[in-house]
Amino acid sequence: MGRAHPDLVDLVGRLIADGPKDRPPLIAIVGAQGSGKTTLARAAAERFGAAQISIDDVYLTRAEREALARDLHPLLVTRGPPGTHDLGLLQGLIDRLSTAGPDDGTLIPDFDKRGDDRRPVERWRRFTGRPSAILIDAWCLAALPEDEAALAEPVNVLEREQDPDGAWRRAVNGFVAGPYAAFAARFDAVLFLQAPGFEVVLDWRSQQEADLLGVAADDLPQAERRRLAGFIQYFERITRRMLSGGVGASVTVKLDRNRQPVSIAR
Repeated sequence: MGRAHPDLVDLVGRLIADGPKDRPPLIAIVGAQGSGKTTLARAAAERFGAAQISIDDVYLTRAEREALARDLHPLLVTRGPPGTHDLGLLQGLIDRLSTAGPDDGTLIPDFDKRGDDRRPVERWRRFTGRPSAILIDAWCLAALPEDEAALAEPVNVLEREQDPDGAWRRAVNGFVAGPYAAFAARFDAVLFLQAPGFEVVLDWRSQQEADLLGVAADDLPQAERRRLAGFIQYFERITRRMLSGGVGASVTVKLDRNRQPVSIAR
């Protein structure tokens, strides 16, 4: 993934400085898969003494998602879309970090994506003291819900074949409009990293996977790229919605295909 762009790290620093003084500012960094959210959040956290939490580390457990799949829709077993995160756990972390004393330790969850479940508590990382800010990188946070008419037409093969009646996308949209919107409303700032289009997401996500495997992007097996192409279909509807303006952002950074900032608009 490389390094975070220094201008963007500076931008996060300004958002921190503009935030409340009586508690750590709460800032979300949002954007499509592979846009560099986590890289930026980690770099800014290290530079400014902030705590960084990825929403990818507060997924519901496998057992909890299996229960959702039984009760609401089978597609909810797959992590990623709204409804598959433990927002209560995340809010508890925010509360503890916001009130921590100098020597208090806060355990930050860790999710094993290969094993598709939350790692045991003894493997969570510890943040000591009260941070200068709390940075949450979350692909879907501050997305705006769609209306019923927009939900009617499938956007890809996944929706057409596995959600023909639209029950899954309506359920996800309900999470966006309800608990996720309420959660996003608590943030002091939302920084949106805007991809140039959905068509770059597969390349970005493939590069992430290649980095994890320790190979060049061009050497990623085609079978793995096909798997990722199927996986990002779970994210496509909301990602396209956010890219077309359906996001409640304080600041929008337009990126080029190489994730370099093209423009910054408040």
